[in-house]
Amino acid sequence: MEEIEIGGACEGRQRGKRSGMNRRLSGEHIVLLGVLCAALLSVLAFNARGQQEGVVQEVQNNIAMHSPPQQPIPFSHRTHVALGLACETCHGNTESSVLMGFPETSTCMRCHNAITTDRPGIAELAAISASGQPISWARVYRVLPGVTWAHQPHVEAGVQCGACHGDVAQLDVMAMTTSVTSMASCISCHQAHEASITCQTCHAWPTE
Repeated sequence: MEEIEIGGACEGRQRGKRSGMNRRLSGEHIVLLGVLCAALLSVLAFNARGQQEGVVQEVQNNIAMHSPPQQPIPFSHRTHVALGLACETCHGNTESSVLMGFPETSTCMRCHNAITTDRPGIAELAAISASGQPISWARVYRVLPGVTWAHQPHVEAGVQCGACHGDVAQLDVMAMTTSVTSMASCISCHQAHEASITCQTCHAWPTE
């Protein structure tokens, strides 16, 4: 009887040790998962910064500060670029389009139907999505009257977004920080890339 009791006590202690080990392993797993998630976010942020740092800004910044236009919902380029989103994820352009497109509501909702849904700006986004209407984004950069210009030829020539618009990865609110719409900037850039600087390149010009 005594041997059986001793054996039962030993078996109970072994079960207790295994239970404690399982609890410790569960805690270690949670810590490991947290470390892996942090590492993944760090890699994404590093890659995003690397992509931005690899682009040389060719257009000078505006001397005077330009107030950002009022947008229908808040949007931070800094936050989204840090997560690894590329410009073309949200901004599209076709051969027939002169200006870069704005993000579609459905594009935003791919993430925000589950992420930060408790924030007021995301609630506004969800309401716009439910209405079936597009987001009425306000354009930041506007081509001056009399200028014939399109993104597509520049994209095809390999011009990077940051070359003209600067380091938008550092902007929480998008504003016209560079002088990309000025004539001097266009001429300087064309000269640097050995592109045509004749008047009819950028302006409608009589053929006769």
